[in-house]
Amino acid sequence: MADFTLSTTNKTSVRKLSVPIADAATFDGIVQDILTNNPWGCTPWESAGESHAAVEKASEAYTARIVYEDGVGKVVGTASARAPTLAGFTAAKTEVLNNAALETAIGGSAVADPDREAYACRLRCHDPDGEVYSVTLTRTSVRISSYEDDAVLAAVETWADGVPALA
Repeated sequence: MADFTLSTTNKTSVRKLSVPIADAATFDGIVQDILTNNPWGCTPWESAGESHAAVEKASEAYTARIVYEDGVGKVVGTASARAPTLAGFTAAKTEVLNNAALETAIGGSAVADPDREAYACRLRCHDPDGEVYSVTLTRTSVRISSYEDDAVLAAVETWADGVPALA
């Protein structure tokens, strides 16, 4: 019987941020900058007859957190709203914060809890050497996955070093 032999070595590297990204607008600004300026020198590519941008969003999610406080500031309930886009996040957060029927049902006043919000975006990237890898940004980390060439890691790391919110 034939043995399996290693054909590739895919790596994953993670940078934990010293401070979470401040808010959804800052997070989105970082993602949009990557999509607009292609800081890693990626190239467009084709797969199965489908054209892909050099860097493209593969998935994204935003979660708003709301607490309900009674008259003395004690938390009596919570709510969260998850949306697939920043626009959906903003609309859902506004809707939950302004929902008087929900406040009555829970028994407190709705207050945003920005420290518990979550944001995530996975980008699919095509390196000029043909390698396809992912960069996933969250509020607390940057993850590079499915890469083989350490030059990919070096390029993303150099870029991240220049983005203050990713320290």
